[in-house]
Amino acid sequence: MNNRRMGEAFVLGALLCIGLAVCGYFISAAVTRIKAADRTVTVKGLSEREVPANIAIWPIKFSVADNDLNTLFSKIQRNNSLIIRFLRTHGFKDPEISISAPAITDRQAQGYDPNKIKFRYSGISIITVYTRNVDSVRDTMKKLVELGKAGIAISGQDYNSKTEFLFTGLNRIKPEMIEEATKNAREVAERFAKDSKSSLGRIRHARQGQFSIRNRDSNTPYIKKVRVVSTVEYYLTD
Repeated sequence: MNNRRMGEAFVLGALLCIGLAVCGYFISAAVTRIKAADRTVTVKGLSEREVPANIAIWPIKFSVADNDLNTLFSKIQRNNSLIIRFLRTHGFKDPEISISAPAITDRQAQGYDPNKIKFRYSGISIITVYTRNVDSVRDTMKKLVELGKAGIAISGQDYNSKTEFLFTGLNRIKPEMIEEATKNAREVAERFAKDSKSSLGRIRHARQGQFSIRNRDSNTPYIKKVRVVSTVEYYLTD
């Protein structure tokens, strides 16, 4: 009887050991697979393009001064008419031209000593060209001397009256740039996998960066540099 019980206990113990060994094998294999799944590489892919601006915003600013307010407004109207005629002569259409309300300053009302100022009133007027004909703006800007000969003192470009060149065609080139950035990222990942004696697996995570549009340099604001960086994480396999 005792021998029978001892035999049963032995068989039960052997089965338990075998079960624990098999369980341990599967747990070890699962851990190995999990660790393999955790092996990843994160890379970045860049795409850059140089594109011409397709919109120009050109403010033409001038100032006048006088002691008589009515005369001051007459000078502003005269100069506005001359500038508009100048722009029409160089091919710009009326819908592309807008005139801002003049800004008038009464220096005497601001507390200036009337004995120390030559003109009591000063006025500033801005005529703005908004056009897709960027090349015409660039060419016509070189001919502003013609307005100087007509007695109009064109003010230099300051922060509030600086010519802007814009690029609004991003949606047209965006798909190609995203594809290029992703392709470049994969090439980098493949080189990394080769160097580490691994194989490149599927994508674990991908993130598209924001597109940036900047002037190529300070001297050519009419040429834009468009840039995007994509970040992609790949699995690595043995």
